[in-house]
Amino acid sequence: MVKGTHQAIDDVRNETVKIFINGEFHDRREAKISVFDSGYLVGDGVWEAFRVHQGKLIFIDQHLDRLWQSAKVIGIDIPFSKEELINNVHRTLKINGMKNDVHVRAMLTRGIKKTPSQDPRLTISGPNLVIIAEFKAAAEESKTQGISLFTSTIRRGAPDYLDPRLNCHSKLHEVQALIQAIEAGADEALMLDVNGFVATCNATNFFMVKGGEVWTSTGEYCMNGITRGNVIKVCSRNGIRCFQKNFSLFDVYGADEAFVTGTFGGLTPVVKIDGKSIGNGACGPVTTNLRKLYEGLVAEQLK
Repeated sequence: MVKGTHQAIDDVRNETVKIFINGEFHDRREAKISVFDSGYLVGDGVWEAFRVHQGKLIFIDQHLDRLWQSAKVIGIDIPFSKEELINNVHRTLKINGMKNDVHVRAMLTRGIKKTPSQDPRLTISGPNLVIIAEFKAAAEESKTQGISLFTSTIRRGAPDYLDPRLNCHSKLHEVQALIQAIEAGADEALMLDVNGFVATCNATNFFMVKGGEVWTSTGEYCMNGITRGNVIKVCSRNGIRCFQKNFSLFDVYGADEAFVTGTFGGLTPVVKIDGKSIGNGACGPVTTNLRKLYEGLVAEQLK
């Protein structure tokens, strides 16, 4: 089992799930899309992932707003409404008998190309929509034991290069960062921005705690994470001092606690960075409290 923020309990039901592709359902092993798809050829597409509990799509409005914004940024005209996408997600859940501990990924690419090329004018079909829903319960190991990070030499790019807020299919630099971390013996990667300040992780957003204060990056060089925003929200609601600011590894190594946030894992404690223990090397009290407060916010979605 892979340890990290996406560590899930194996579920044999996933072997027979049905995948939604452009309005039709296909058995997992038969679910295919053309090799001329823009996403496959040049990473030309956007996606969203979200959780399902008690049949409810958690924070779905925020996720769909981000998907529509990302599609607009790269010039994909989405040929359906948010309500239609939600209906297709529910169709996918129903055909698979899914209600709890479900992870859904919706992927939208520009469409099929006439020939291998990055030129969008050579696209000969409408956008391709794929919805993958799986039974995924987060494993407790990462939540209880925490994870380790390694600071990658791969930097988060500036907005005039590839805006880090764009949730697109082009994730190669994050993959490179993660490979470095794995080869260094860590679970995931910590990434700096172009100025050397701490930005984010390869697949999650980074927070540290110092003197009871919660720090996270300015947000200029990281994914505008839904969970990140909700953690900032619960801090504000509960009088916890939270700052979006520039800080360096000097500050991180001296942190009392650290944690990362993501749709799948929620809040996951970070116990070691670059071989250095953070705090006492375990999940700290502020992280524990914020996890409970965040879970309370999720519970509000179920009402």
